[in-house]
Amino acid sequence: MKKYFISRFKMYAGTIIILIVLVLSSKSSVSILSYSVALNTNLDKVLDSVVIESKQKELFDEGNYNTMYTFAGDLTGYAGDCPLCSGYLACPPRTNVLKEGIYYKDKTYGTLRIVASSKQYPCGTIIRFHVNKLSSDPIIAIILDRGVGGNDIDLLTESQEFATKSVGRVRNLNFEVLREGWN
Repeated sequence: MKKYFISRFKMYAGTIIILIVLVLSSKSSVSILSYSVALNTNLDKVLDSVVIESKQKELFDEGNYNTMYTFAGDLTGYAGDCPLCSGYLACPPRTNVLKEGIYYKDKTYGTLRIVASSKQYPCGTIIRFHVNKLSSDPIIAIILDRGVGGNDIDLLTESQEFATKSVGRVRNLNFEVLREGWN
């Protein structure tokens, strides 16, 4: 019976170890320890760094940064201190950007810019766009606010002055959707 448990342990390590402990609980702790040492000899495998790097590249290529679809629209800027703004975002979590700032920390994508869109795009949608006058790198942002019509996107900025002078209106910009909603 011990041989059966030992062979099954190699296939189902997490599940079988519980059964071994239960069956052998009447034995001394020394014999349980000796079984665990004997059974763990195959767990010390070393992965080749080339294999790890290859897998990471594959996950990146197939993963979170793939474009689901694109749409064209205008980009404008706004700030939490604008005349008609309350400072609170329309989407949950209802953050006060006057206190919390213009960035959002997402579990999957890390630190993102906050944007507003129409209700056509669900809250939590991740988009990517590129505007040379704002950044040499693409901007990755999350939709956490409303109040914009159609396909236009409104980038949350530090102040209304920065939104007007630095962002202005960028026409016919391509937006790539990386994630739709909070999936």
